[in-house]
Amino acid sequence: MKKLITIALLFVVVQAEAQTVGQKMANTVMTLWKDSFAIKPGRPAGWSYDQGVILKGFEGLWYRTGDPVYFNYIQKGMDFYVDNNGNIKGYKPTEYNIDHINNGKLLLLLYRVTGKEKYWKAASLLRDQLRTHPRTSQGGFWHKKVYPSQMWLDGLYMGQPFYAEYSYLAQDDTAFNDIVKQFILMERNSIDTKTGLLYHGWDESKQQKWADPQTGKSPNFWGRSMGWYAMALVDVLDYFPKDHPQRRELVAILNRLSAAVLRVQDPKNGLWYDVLDKRGAKGNYVEASASSMFVYALAKGARKGYLPQSIMKQVKKGYDAILKEFIKTENGQTNLHGTVSVSGLGGNPYRDGSYEYYLSEPVIINDPKGIGAFLLASNEMEMLSTLNAGRGKTILLDNYFNHETRKDVTGKTIDWHYTWNDMSNGGFSLMGSLFEQHGAKTETLKEAPTAENLARASVYIIVDPDSDKESPKPNYMQPQHAQEIYNWVKSGGVLAIFLNDSINTEFKNFNQLPEKFGIHFNQNARNMVKDNKYEQGAFVIPSGNPIFKTAKKVYIKELSTLKLSKPARSVLSEGGDNIIAVAKVGKGTVFAVGDPWLYNEYVDGRKLPLEYENFKAANDLVKWLIKQTKK
Repeated sequence: MKKLITIALLFVVVQAEAQTVGQKMANTVMTLWKDSFAIKPGRPAGWSYDQGVILKGFEGLWYRTGDPVYFNYIQKGMDFYVDNNGNIKGYKPTEYNIDHINNGKLLLLLYRVTGKEKYWKAASLLRDQLRTHPRTSQGGFWHKKVYPSQMWLDGLYMGQPFYAEYSYLAQDDTAFNDIVKQFILMERNSIDTKTGLLYHGWDESKQQKWADPQTGKSPNFWGRSMGWYAMALVDVLDYFPKDHPQRRELVAILNRLSAAVLRVQDPKNGLWYDVLDKRGAKGNYVEASASSMFVYALAKGARKGYLPQSIMKQVKKGYDAILKEFIKTENGQTNLHGTVSVSGLGGNPYRDGSYEYYLSEPVIINDPKGIGAFLLASNEMEMLSTLNAGRGKTILLDNYFNHETRKDVTGKTIDWHYTWNDMSNGGFSLMGSLFEQHGAKTETLKEAPTAENLARASVYIIVDPDSDKESPKPNYMQPQHAQEIYNWVKSGGVLAIFLNDSINTEFKNFNQLPEKFGIHFNQNARNMVKDNKYEQGAFVIPSGNPIFKTAKKVYIKELSTLKLSKPARSVLSEGGDNIIAVAKVGKGTVFAVGDPWLYNEYVDGRKLPLEYENFKAANDLVKWLIKQTKK
């Protein structure tokens, strides 16, 4: 018995040691805020933007690990406030507080993943606030109703990323003109032309005591406020239309901001100060939340290609300094030191924006804004070891042979089922994220494959081609399509085919393509799982598998088996059936499996028991596919 206890304890220790610092910090969060979110112990929980910052960090952890504990924590946190009718407990839209918009990003995530309409309804309440939110004469959102005529840098993060994602989902293209305007106005009205830094706030009326009587600008550059603005820029760009004429302006603002921020980074310790431009002034100090926000925004900007890779040396120095200066293991818990609790302008008691004021606010341990910013930064920085693998490579997902559509919650027609953007059970958003975590770019091919449009792809993925049951006018595989794809593979392309079982896909026409590589999809259905008897869909992967080097047991249900001839060979077989195959043709490679398999439902950890390592299998496959690419 003692031996078993010792083994169990060793397992727990090994598990803890295997966790990244981001995961350890998430454990702290789930310890501090188990059931609901109260910023200060003893106070009732309230609808607070602080919680949203943390939960965005949890979203990144979920996408990087496939561990459902992170998603479940997000859902539990939001369900504390959102009832089945989409009402938000404690939310008062007529307060016109732009801070209250921030948590809407998590409502959109939950809607996109679960499809539950209550989350969309709740998010729509927040969107409706923006329709009537008071504005400056130029059209900039006031920070709050109680702060009339004022724009603060903080407000750009609180409102605009949500506004952009909601508009993307609602197909409201005109809203993006309004979104970009907020950033332009904030920069124009708060920038210091000598340093490129942005002042914390701007008062159009110039009536506030903190406002310069000529410019309306506040008197100092507060670190976290510029951090909010920087994070807002990189997050908005995730949803900003690529063909929008002002997208380039957002990228230009980010580049100007990046240059200014990097100039005030301490060259010795790598960190940023609470008041950014007063590094040597008495009482000023390095601050955790601002440093984390800058690391996140700059690293993400470089990863996405908005900022030059050359900045990463300074970014890495900043992150290493955060770990050294602010992260402490105390009593078995990972804590974040060095975050200023709050800083604002005006109000009662009055905050005059002076240097002395900023230094007067308390610096605390495990402030939620600081933890959230650190989680975002760690998610970016913990990806660095894998980014070079796929850098410069494009993963092209077919949306021609598989082209299913449906009506969304707004009644508009959207593409769905095995698409990158679909976060629901049938989407490929999680595998798309894995490709991006390995530095590759994901795109979609809506047209028939040709030599010209395949030329930009390193990997081309075809999933579950439509039958006449799924589409009134399915695009069947034609001889010319198969030949174009064959020529592309032979010249070095990597083709991945995820078919389906005999009931759910089209075989007769499509088999023209895989047969060119010695692979024939049998029109059958294996592993017909009844109810939740998951073992009926289990495959054990033998050690030494050339593709799946970490996944040992996976789940694949209702699949078609494969008939193989040269040059194809099986890489997973069971009971005389070929389950997964590869083929080398010319300079290229083909991967084939008879099921869509690695879509969200069987990768994201929310449904399958954790003994089935489909997330690991997806990660293994992503690495292998990228490794096969020659260009």
